[in-house]
Amino acid sequence: MTALNPAERLIYRTLVYTWPLYAVGALYVVGPVLAWLLGCLAALSLYLGPAMRPDLRSTGSIPPVIWAWFIGMFVMLVALWVGHLDWAMGLKQTIKSSIGWAKGWALMALFPLAGAVLPIRREVLIRGQCVIGLGTLVLAPVLIIAPYIGLPERIFTSPLKAIGGPGPEYFSVYFFTFDPASWTPRWQFYAPWSPFAALLGVVMVLFALEEQSLKWKSIGIAAGTLMILASKSRMGLVGLVACTIGPRMMPLILRGWMWQVVAGLTASLAVLGPTLVSAGADAVAAFKGARADSTRVRETLQRIAGERWINEAFWFGHARVQPGSHAVEYMPIGSHHTWWGLLFVKGVVGFLALLVPFVWQTCLALIDAAKGPRGRLPLGIMMTLTLLSFGENVEIEAYLLWPGLVVLGIHARELGP
Repeated sequence: MTALNPAERLIYRTLVYTWPLYAVGALYVVGPVLAWLLGCLAALSLYLGPAMRPDLRSTGSIPPVIWAWFIGMFVMLVALWVGHLDWAMGLKQTIKSSIGWAKGWALMALFPLAGAVLPIRREVLIRGQCVIGLGTLVLAPVLIIAPYIGLPERIFTSPLKAIGGPGPEYFSVYFFTFDPASWTPRWQFYAPWSPFAALLGVVMVLFALEEQSLKWKSIGIAAGTLMILASKSRMGLVGLVACTIGPRMMPLILRGWMWQVVAGLTASLAVLGPTLVSAGADAVAAFKGARADSTRVRETLQRIAGERWINEAFWFGHARVQPGSHAVEYMPIGSHHTWWGLLFVKGVVGFLALLVPFVWQTCLALIDAAKGPRGRLPLGIMMTLTLLSFGENVEIEAYLLWPGLVVLGIHARELGP
């Protein structure tokens, strides 16, 4: 961490100051600013070429998958404009939504571009995540004990909320929150809510597993696991197992003996199949029943979004989320699910704009993870994003997921043109 170039230093210091930035409610502002700074720096490096200072010189051309991200996110912007025209939302609302795009969907292209073009090393991001973990472990005793000694849920809401964003929770600082269903405390650490904190914990574990220092690796794994457990998120528990073990199992598909084992297991399904199906159904029912109210609200939101998308705005969507009724506890229609949300807000056009680069990047990670350890972290990140997309809106959380997005760009660069 002593020989950092300017881009790496900017990234590392942003990671190191995650908790102080959260303490003043500035994380939602810092994420987009960092994205556009790195994006402009990458564009400048490409433009100047050999004239750029050596430690910021472009590492080569833009990989095709990064072009796919850029094209996809630009199509998102076009779909937004068309949707606003279709629903006559006016110039003021269109400008406001375009600024929202610049703080959300644009980050899905800018951070991978920075990783692909600028000479950023994985090790900087890995160590930075572990430093966040150290801060998390230091603050954890105060956060965990807070509800039991009478401390308030929310400490304060930053004046930075005047800048605008999805909601005040993005600028608020919390000790904890009470689960309205069970009235028990849950912790969200530096995320706006607990389920998102759980997936950030999964990302932290993924990074920590790649750390070479045993001390920092232990810190990162411990902090990430704590975030998952304290958030009490079912999605986080699934991610902790699937996203860490899955990428490490990929090399087995190239082993001959593994195919023989799979053939034997497939044959045994003739006998064990009904029992396994029944057990799986019971497990899914138990998983949903663990937070039945949450499951009901999410399923209702998805059903309403799907019906209104097909019947009202098939191609370009409704342009923005819309208020929900009491049936969904007033949650916005088009939220809590990236794919159904895209169909509702941006229609088929927006859905495909994310699906194409998303699947492309996942396939690259799958293939590389099967060949060797280089693809493990990118695949784990794509698996986490996939899991997150089924319970959250990815674009409004990119401001905290950015280290993983930068790694996707670095991986694209490592794979070559």
